[in-house]
Amino acid sequence: MASVTFRDESASGRALEEFSLPGLPDRISARELVRLRVREEVARHNAAPKRHFRGLVKPADAEAELNGYRLRAARKLDWEKQADAAEAAFARNGFLLLVGDRQIMDLDVQIDLDADPVVSFVKLVPLVGG
Repeated sequence: MASVTFRDESASGRALEEFSLPGLPDRISARELVRLRVREEVARHNAAPKRHFRGLVKPADAEAELNGYRLRAARKLDWEKQADAAEAAFARNGFLLLVGDRQIMDLDVQIDLDADPVVSFVKLVPLVGG
């Protein structure tokens, strides 16, 4: 069994936040990794819901703010809806997925977690006016 570290990074490569999940299979698809990451962050939020959510993608009816999203009211989130939104965001280049020193371009790619146990997410911000 492998352990993976999920890391959010700035565009310059600075680590912003990270957490680890143990007990994963040695090989897993990028899609499964994204969904696992989202499931874990939603579970952490749902354990003590607040108006601020720090996650990969914006929940419905939330506003983007520095380092996360502001919900209209503290509430639990549906991890499957968030995971679907994360897959859609990946498809439209909403974030980069890096495993070790390579960029993942396809969510169906198999990843060897023994060789590359760090998975980095770099959120991309659309340019204004262009």
